[in-house]
Amino acid sequence: MKKDRDVWYIGLLSFFGGISQDMFAPVLPIYLTTILGFDKTLVGIAEGLVTAGWNVFRVVAGYLSDRLKRQKPLIFIGYFLSMLARPLLAAFSAVAPVFTLRFLDGAGKGLKDPPKDVLIAGTSPEAVRGRSFGVARMLDTLGSVAGPLLLALLLYLFRASSSVYHIILIVSAVPLFVTLSILTARVREIPRSVVRAQSVHDQRRPLPLSFYVFLAVVVVFTLGNSSDAFLILRARNLGTTLIEVPLVIALFNLIYALGAVPFGSLSDRIGRIPTLAIGWLAYALTYLGFALAAGAFIVWPLYILYGIYYAMSEGVARAFLADIVEFGHRGRAFGIYGMTVGLTTLPASFLAGFLWDRYGPRVPFFFGAGLAALAVLCLVLTSKFRKR
Repeated sequence: MKKDRDVWYIGLLSFFGGISQDMFAPVLPIYLTTILGFDKTLVGIAEGLVTAGWNVFRVVAGYLSDRLKRQKPLIFIGYFLSMLARPLLAAFSAVAPVFTLRFLDGAGKGLKDPPKDVLIAGTSPEAVRGRSFGVARMLDTLGSVAGPLLLALLLYLFRASSSVYHIILIVSAVPLFVTLSILTARVREIPRSVVRAQSVHDQRRPLPLSFYVFLAVVVVFTLGNSSDAFLILRARNLGTTLIEVPLVIALFNLIYALGAVPFGSLSDRIGRIPTLAIGWLAYALTYLGFALAAGAFIVWPLYILYGIYYAMSEGVARAFLADIVEFGHRGRAFGIYGMTVGLTTLPASFLAGFLWDRYGPRVPFFFGAGLAALAVLCLVLTSKFRKR
């Protein structure tokens, strides 16, 4: 019971962090393009820098987590950096400081993620690990349901204000203060007795082959997985109104939250690879739908399908890594995994922006759907490396 409570407290960190993230993320690409005048390629670079910073610092946090055997200080620093970077966006309009602040926000996200994953994996037996990661993703995503709803409220209340975007950016820092309070007062480190019992392997020993095989497949998938900012821009391109944007994001996150625990539990029963493959197929169908869409009406069901993809993949991929990597190496594994995803997302987002600007809004979504289908095939073919 105590371990279940630990997972819920860790999830609450993500709940309030998700509120902050999704109070401003749905309108940020609109702010960058309509208020600051950035073109789509610059938006792609800015969002790619967030993800790159996020995942580059994941590997730093992962190594430090394994070496220090402590997670809370790294999580605290990560949330604190994001709490500074988000409201400061309201103070700048030039490309360089905006890029810098987006990278700093990504760095904060990167510093907190591997230690949180290590905490969850360290308190969860393998037989229920998918469910535990599902609980954490559910709470994270419920925050991402509340965030867009609060965003819609702010857009309504300040609809006549020329500073509405600045107000949103500033208010987005408040939930992160709550997160830091919960972290300080309620979240426990993994007990030292557990750490000593499980950290018996040489940290310099290479990670298993199955980890690197999975990583290679993830790279194929991620090359077609550009920033979600392009989904928002495509929704607007199809005629979705500004006030509908946070509402459709809230629907997406609600589907994600409702599915995270059931699909995590499903992966405990049928295996991580089959569950993940189905999730990636849902992604391919989502992007194919955005490529073929002819009107705003289709945006809502496509975001529902996109929520199913997230529910079947985000927590399940983390559970899979925890299954194949031993305790004393998990921080490093989560960090390398995240860094690889982030560095791959940078060219993926640049490519999406380039394809949109050069060939039109449909092409980047055809590209993403095709690579996702290829990645599913690779995932199935390489599943024999599961325990090597």
